[in-house]
Amino acid sequence: MAMQLPNEGRGMTKTALSDGCHDLPPGKIGCIVTFLEMTAPPAPRAAPPRPELALRPLGAADTALYRQVFRVIGERWLWFSRLGLDDTALARIIGDPAVAAYALTRDGMPAGLLELDFRRQGEAELKFFGVYDTEIGTGAGRWLMGRALAMAWARPIRRLWVHTCTLDHPGAIAFYRRSGFTPYKSA
Repeated sequence: MAMQLPNEGRGMTKTALSDGCHDLPPGKIGCIVTFLEMTAPPAPRAAPPRPELALRPLGAADTALYRQVFRVIGERWLWFSRLGLDDTALARIIGDPAVAAYALTRDGMPAGLLELDFRRQGEAELKFFGVYDTEIGTGAGRWLMGRALAMAWARPIRRLWVHTCTLDHPGAIAFYRRSGFTPYKSA
């Protein structure tokens, strides 16, 4: 059953369906966000040593590198939130002692991004996680997730959570589930 919604002065009337679906205005993209969490560390997954991979900490002075890595990974998946911040605002976030940001490197060159946000007491959010397209399928993502889980659970947290959406890599939810996360909400 459909119901008419007010046009809110935009010159168009939206139709909402009783199941929560509605038409999107022209020029808009819809997506479903899935939230996943874990409330205890998962069993470690065996992984071979990867001496070619390393984590490079990113702090307040590293806004240019952070943006570069963020853009290379996220452009394909429509990541934009950090790109809209000026250097001062971005430096404040990645320079915060309660935020752990890292560039994944392969043989010294950027290859991925990891950002853990510990600013909520007792929680960690896996805020940004991704690898360059050239790293997909190489095991670099699994290696990076292993480091992310170890860092998160080394702190006194009760919960680690992440969200992804239908605009992200189609394998994201399955990857997070294999890593020990459980979906708890979709919006």
